[in-house]
Amino acid sequence: MEDPTESLKQRRSFFVMGSTQLEISDEDTMDLTAYRNNEQEKTRIADLMRMVPETVKSVIDIGARDGFLSKELTNYCPSVTALDLEMPVIDHPNVRCLKGDATALQFPDASFDLVFCSEVLEHIPSPALEQACSELGRIADQYVLIGVPYMQDIRHGRTTCYSCGKTNPPWAHVNSFDETRLKLLFPDFEVVRINFVGKGEPGTNNLSAYLLNLAGNPFGTYIQEEPCVHCGMRLKPPPSRNLTQKVLTRVAYTVRRAQIPFTPARGNWIHVLFRKRGVNPEKEKHAPATCGLSAKLGLHPSRSDA
Repeated sequence: MEDPTESLKQRRSFFVMGSTQLEISDEDTMDLTAYRNNEQEKTRIADLMRMVPETVKSVIDIGARDGFLSKELTNYCPSVTALDLEMPVIDHPNVRCLKGDATALQFPDASFDLVFCSEVLEHIPSPALEQACSELGRIADQYVLIGVPYMQDIRHGRTTCYSCGKTNPPWAHVNSFDETRLKLLFPDFEVVRINFVGKGEPGTNNLSAYLLNLAGNPFGTYIQEEPCVHCGMRLKPPPSRNLTQKVLTRVAYTVRRAQIPFTPARGNWIHVLFRKRGVNPEKEKHAPATCGLSAKLGLHPSRSDA
């Protein structure tokens, strides 16, 4: 990512959502429609749908948000339940909308053939994270399908809350995940398949992160809908920087650029299909693996650890 210092002079900022760079003005907010139409987001969603086993008849979408993925899931499963902290509003005859908390799901054990959870776990701090994963596993009769950013460096893209003064991780992502951590969160399940999608944004380093904190984190993800993880207030755009903050910003980006050539390539997202131990896999079917951007990076787009 190039040093965006000059862009701020025109009161425009650059933000990175995964590996997708979006340019916004101070008046802009996150446009989900534009984001859904981004090619990398289309690739991510297509890969998740390919991983849905053909045998499932019922699925619950945890963290349904605007219902986009819930409606996509109706193409692969006849019965979809969409759940979020606020009641989802989804106009589709095969989608049932419910309000609920992933850490305390009001369903009996083994209620759904598939529990689908994408872009949610990175927002849940411990120990609630472990409780949520336990609940997902409890209500799953056969499978759990998880999608999260892969090895995200949550020091990069941080914001400063100008209500409480504290530092926030980008997009309120309080967790970073790799294969090992995900497996540990679902001890009663075995891995059927792991896919890596997209090209991950290079991380940062402690010095650059420290300098940007001193500069007020001027290029963080201020367009996010998620509030401050500390005080709950909506994030406000950063004020104009003084000369010292501008110098700190430039030094921070110079140091970060110097490390990027030595940063290994990695996928932007990791998708893991888990199967409950003891479930008969004989009738299990999936669409062929996608090669896409992960293959171009030299990564393995799909593998089975079962």
